[in-house]
Amino acid sequence: MFLPLHDQNPLRVIPLQVTTVALIALCTGVFLWQLGLSDAALGLAHASYGMTPAVLLGHAEYRLDQALPHAAITPLTSLFLHGGWMHLIGNMAYLWVFGDNVEDAMGHVRFVFFYLICGCIASGAHALAEPQSMAPLIGASGAVSGILGAYLLLHPRVKVLVLAFNRFPVHLPAYVLLVVWFGWQLWQGYANPDGTVAWWAHIGGFVAGAVLIPAFKLRKVPLFDGTTVH
Repeated sequence: MFLPLHDQNPLRVIPLQVTTVALIALCTGVFLWQLGLSDAALGLAHASYGMTPAVLLGHAEYRLDQALPHAAITPLTSLFLHGGWMHLIGNMAYLWVFGDNVEDAMGHVRFVFFYLICGCIASGAHALAEPQSMAPLIGASGAVSGILGAYLLLHPRVKVLVLAFNRFPVHLPAYVLLVVWFGWQLWQGYANPDGTVAWWAHIGGFVAGAVLIPAFKLRKVPLFDGTTVH
């Protein structure tokens, strides 16, 4: 519905969004590695490193000829796999536009933990919503959703340039964009519970980000577009 292009929100604490850039580079590098795999090898990679709800919750197990990583780490490894160019570009666009200011609010190292924790909570939400599913969950969207939840509490009034319906450039306040985005996830989660999109991962990640941001942000960084105290 909306593809973010730019926000009018300069960095205030850190000089450069090092972690955000590193995460984008890592996801892109893993995707380029995926492109070099055969169909069989790609399927094995998804089964091995994607998060499969039934396997994670102990309801089933994969019986493959190759050793797999322990299911408990797949909520982390799944964050760096993507299912196609548009899947990657959409997630990285949201990470690029919103991630820098969330990283700015907490610093580089805290941002790494925040991102991974939100991603794991998102995977858990998806697993609880579809506990018998044998379809591997892949993609950074759960962790990125956590960034959106944090951004909503940090900078609700910032104007964001978005491409609406892939053709119309529009400036929207962040709270409008993010509330509409979250409402869409909720509606789809209830209307299409068995679809191919992990709506509940997005919902879980968003809520996690909003709940965690007060604990993760630097003490001098206010919520709700307040003035940063240096």
